[in-house]
Amino acid sequence: MQGRCLCGAINVTVPDNTAMNACHCNMCRRWGGAPMMSVHCGPDVSFEGADKIETFRSSDWAERAFCSVCGTHLYYRFIPVNDHILSVGLFQDGPEFLFLEQIFIDQKPNSYDFSNATSRLTAAEVFAKYAPE
Repeated sequence: MQGRCLCGAINVTVPDNTAMNACHCNMCRRWGGAPMMSVHCGPDVSFEGADKIETFRSSDWAERAFCSVCGTHLYYRFIPVNDHILSVGLFQDGPEFLFLEQIFIDQKPNSYDFSNATSRLTAAEVFAKYAPE
């Protein structure tokens, strides 16, 4: 799949994946003002314009990245396994995504709710599923 930031300074190529997820964690909501709608892309991600990527180490295990030109949120990277979770908005000219999973559902405020039938994982379930052993 091909994607890009708002200004086009950064282009990304990732393996095809149509599974979309939402993260309701406090950090994602503070970072973007809403849940992060994302697609898991793993370690096989390449960037054109990588010199325009700025990163912020948001925890001991993760960093978040954005375009230094336009500010577009690019990804959350789970450092221990180099797993890139990219903003689904980068792929507007790509495939139709299927909304499959919501994570950190126990941190979701009551002010919104998605009607889609998805799996819903708490913080503890997310760490049990994705954290390396």
